Amino acid sequence: MKNLDIHRPLGLRRVINANGTMTYLGASSVVPAAIEAMCAILPEFVEMDALQAKASRAIATACGSEAGFVTSSCASGIVLAVAAAMTGPDLAAIERLPNAGGLKNEVLILAGHQIHYGAPIEQAIALAGARAVPVGQSTFARRHQLEGAIGARTACALYVVSHHAAQYGMLPLDEFAAVCHARGVPVIVDAASEYDLRGFLAQGADVVLYSAQKFLGGPTAGIVAGPKALIRSAYLQNLGIGRCMKVGKEGIAGTIAALQAWATRDHAAVRQRETEHLALWQSALEQRPGVSTAIEPDPTGNPLDRLKLTVDPAKALITAWDLADALERGEPAVSVRDHEVEHGYFFLDPCNLRGDQAQVVARRLNEELERALLAPAIIATSLEQRRQRRFDALSRWPD
Repeated sequence: MKNLDIHRPLGLRRVINANGTMTYLGASSVVPAAIEAMCAILPEFVEMDALQAKASRAIATACGSEAGFVTSSCASGIVLAVAAAMTGPDLAAIERLPNAGGLKNEVLILAGHQIHYGAPIEQAIALAGARAVPVGQSTFARRHQLEGAIGARTACALYVVSHHAAQYGMLPLDEFAAVCHARGVPVIVDAASEYDLRGFLAQGADVVLYSAQKFLGGPTAGIVAGPKALIRSAYLQNLGIGRCMKVGKEGIAGTIAALQAWATRDHAAVRQRETEHLALWQSALEQRPGVSTAIEPDPTGNPLDRLKLTVDPAKALITAWDLADALERGEPAVSVRDHEVEHGYFFLDPCNLRGDQAQVVARRLNEELERALLAPAIIATSLEQRRQRRFDALSRWPD
């Protein structure tokens, strides 16, 4: 399929994504099979329930579940799965939501899993008419705390697998699920950015949620997988609060194609290419004053590594966050993984690179580091100014 340059007619900057599968960058580059499926279905009329039934079979095959469906995003999947645990297939209750009167409406979540993924995760729970009930502390959760939190109004429990979540001191999923199941509480797993499509159900999840648009390389959509009864109840939410989360025919067809392509992808070749990019970056930066690098594995166990780039401003004459900002301002813009940049480092993620982009990233890094060495003083914007600048930019949108 011919690639058209969409940037120029829309007046958009080109961005090289060395950050990861981030929603604010468009998540991922969609795989050719999904693009073809989306283009083929766009001019056609289809019976949407029948198309979702085809998606259910594709999801069941990929995830090892009984059933599944496609929604607008993984975040909407949280809302619909929580709602399903509250209402079951009761259509009257579905139409009343988010009025949860008479329904169980408490959702257990480990305190270390109360993340901000672009919005607070408690808000997704609240949109269903439910209330988040934290379990344990931010880096400490034990069985007795979970057992003590289960009560007469507990509808379900939400378990989050994410680099944003606490990575130590938490109950493992299998133990978390065992405690919940002993009291008849279903477990929903938010696995938006995870490679493993089968492991979470095997560890005890009742419903597992994925983003179609991240590692799968599908369109922006959410995948909801689990047992037929719960999936049916979640799908029925489209007659209520799910109406504003509906997905188009192209999103469903693209997700089916992405799942099928995932099954035949040469994952070893992808991994080898990413490893070569990391080695290139390390080599390009090894002589740079004030810069040190280390290859680190993904914190949630996905089969990928990233390059951790630590900056000593006294020697590099620039802070890590100013270097990240300079890369993003340049041409082409290079977006890096800067979630922890206040600690003096950021990461380079190779999983979304195409063509010669790894070499371009290396060149841009060296350009900005060289520019800093020639500056009259250390380039050091305060973190407070940086954070405020980003909020200011949002407040001025769409100017």
